[in-house]
Amino acid sequence: MIGLVWASGNGQRLAHALERVWDDAVSFPGRPRDAVAAAWSRCDALLLFMATGAAVRLIAPLLADKRDDPAVVAVDDVARFAVTLAGGHSGANQLARRVGDILGSIPVVTTATDLVARPPLDSLGADLGFVIEQGSDVAAVGSAFVSGETVTLVEEARWPLPALPPGVVRRDDPTPPCLVISDRLVQVPRPSVVYRPSSLVVGVGCSRGAAAAEILELIERILTEERLAKAAIERLTTVDLKGDEQGLIEAGRTLGVPLSLYSAEELADVAVPNPSEKVRVAVGTPSVAEASVVACGAQLIAAKRTSANVTIAVGRMAPRGRLYVVGTGPGDPDLLPAAARAALARCEVVIGLSRYVEQVRGVLRPWTRIEASEIGGEIHRAERAAELAAEGCAVALISGGDAGVYAMASPALERISPKVDVEVVPGITAALAAAALLGAPLGHDHCSISLSDLLTPWEVIRERVRAAAIGDFVVAFYNPRSRHRDRQLAEACDLLLEHRKPNTPVGVVTDAYRPGRQVAITTLGDIDPRCAGMTTTLIVGNSMTRVIQGRMVTPRGYR
Repeated sequence: MIGLVWASGNGQRLAHALERVWDDAVSFPGRPRDAVAAAWSRCDALLLFMATGAAVRLIAPLLADKRDDPAVVAVDDVARFAVTLAGGHSGANQLARRVGDILGSIPVVTTATDLVARPPLDSLGADLGFVIEQGSDVAAVGSAFVSGETVTLVEEARWPLPALPPGVVRRDDPTPPCLVISDRLVQVPRPSVVYRPSSLVVGVGCSRGAAAAEILELIERILTEERLAKAAIERLTTVDLKGDEQGLIEAGRTLGVPLSLYSAEELADVAVPNPSEKVRVAVGTPSVAEASVVACGAQLIAAKRTSANVTIAVGRMAPRGRLYVVGTGPGDPDLLPAAARAALARCEVVIGLSRYVEQVRGVLRPWTRIEASEIGGEIHRAERAAELAAEGCAVALISGGDAGVYAMASPALERISPKVDVEVVPGITAALAAAALLGAPLGHDHCSISLSDLLTPWEVIRERVRAAAIGDFVVAFYNPRSRHRDRQLAEACDLLLEHRKPNTPVGVVTDAYRPGRQVAITTLGDIDPRCAGMTTTLIVGNSMTRVIQGRMVTPRGYR
């Protein structure tokens, strides 16, 4: 929650403007000192509409620990600047940019890692569930990190981290200064930052009424014996018959992790090293603790151990690679979605057609690994992205327009490993970009057809064009013509003329939202196929489409 506090009427108006558009913003009216105090313990972030000096004086007595304090941003009375005051890595820098997006303020960020485009160490891997071990040398290692010194990265498995600067070197042995990603209790040299990943799964079997204290005590004992970090526990698991056990629920709440449940039927089919006939008779499966660990995809690393009323087993989840399939839109940087920008900045490797890579190079981290290739290598790019993601990398596979429309999403998803998390990030597809420049030609039912017969037989395409003509759909033609394909567009227009009048409007857009773009409106009877190329999108209207004040409009049909 973001607390909004102001010191003037204009500040109040700005605060209320944000409150109307942000679901997570809450106003705290009254005297600023009292309002800040009230919001401090309730909010994750504070937005103070007042001079920075006044804001600093109000928050100074409340600051305690940067790991617990809310993020704080000050905005001046005319919203010219949004200044990060505290908690830059805890969301203040991002909040300052959010304010800028709505109010037009200039974000003022002084965090060293942001200024040199390095990922802040205290939030590295936060989206992967990493927790920094208490006592880590964040300041000392961070100083080396920002200064460009060599920093060793030791990880027991490959995690999908963002692109890291050249000074970060992966090694098997921790040489200080170092970053260590491990769920094991290991001795590391100083200075170092130790990250605990969310990798451990604890399977729990228990008698009816087992106390939380007994569950937690046995977990603690096993972790100590196995030299495993409690902060790395990702979840507890058990059979669904135990889902209402208050002791188990309380144990999960104490550890701050969720409880996953599996049916006895699911667990009964899981092979485990220590099945029990007694357990099978009691709950319908020969194993609960070990079987529930394996059922969630973890590798069993600590076989079951028991106390009077509790059985515990521990497993380790392997890291999952990440693949972002990103649509970059028509090419104008202003039309690159925020989600696409975030995904591209998040990735270690970016793969794509050379001209699409060039369009987004400005939003990539300087040390992002780029694998660019020329047209015709679509399958290779999809295979390469899938391969790297399966190895544990964070990979972005980019396409122009929308990745799911005549682009890279489908070949990538056909090849992806089940061990990889995939996110398809939408972009503005060519039909929508062209339609916006033409007016509103897609106001009613419409379809898209690619005229490229490289992958689809021309006879199939002909039947689709004919069906669209009979159905009176507005048609957006992709890939209408190339140097080696100069007859398909003319044939498609002839097919449409069998069912549409020659004066049907046709929009011709080349290089939409790119330098040298061309926008024209002609008719189905007058169109010259030579006006189109591979960067052209044609939109052919239906029987209702009209040209109104130079704009192509298909009425929605509202009455």
